[in-house]
Amino acid sequence: MLKEPRPGRVKTRLGRDIGHVRAAWWFRHQVASLLRRLDDPRWQLVLAVSPDHAGMASRVWPAHLPRMPQGRGDLGARMGRIMRTLPPGPACIIGGDIPGVRPDHVARAFVALGRHDAVFGPAPDGGFWLMGLRRTAPPPTAMFRGVRWSGPHALTDSMASLPDARIALVDTLQDVDTAADRPGSASARPTCHFRP
Repeated sequence: MLKEPRPGRVKTRLGRDIGHVRAAWWFRHQVASLLRRLDDPRWQLVLAVSPDHAGMASRVWPAHLPRMPQGRGDLGARMGRIMRTLPPGPACIIGGDIPGVRPDHVARAFVALGRHDAVFGPAPDGGFWLMGLRRTAPPPTAMFRGVRWSGPHALTDSMASLPDARIALVDTLQDVDTAADRPGSASARPTCHFRP
């Protein structure tokens, strides 16, 4: 999921710390590096872009990657729409602000979906950098309902919105929301945890 890198419209909390132009510049270059790293034959990268019209027409992102509009609503509504729109089969969603993500992190998430209905990659702040679904059936309509976004409860609320799902937790990685979220401080725990 990507926002068009416009100053004052993307990474606004980081922009308050370092300036909106620098934050947009950081995001643009961070995403370019991430897309190069994750362009892997084991999966297809699809860019879910926002705002819809500008993102679909953008010349910032690589032209060879397919795009889809995120649409309206909060983060949960947009992620749910993505999961309902993609063709059937396992799918994972990540944001563009995770400097430490590597192909092996994504591969572990897809492996976890072989035995689980859903997977999350936790972030140290209580959120998550990755969510995925096996998608052998349509995603539940209550998915992400009542989630307290941008706070310490985002992961637990999101997991609670999937009450009957077998959920795996994979690597913990740092996303960058503020200047204090140093790219070098990303930690990874290459283990899976399971919720009964």
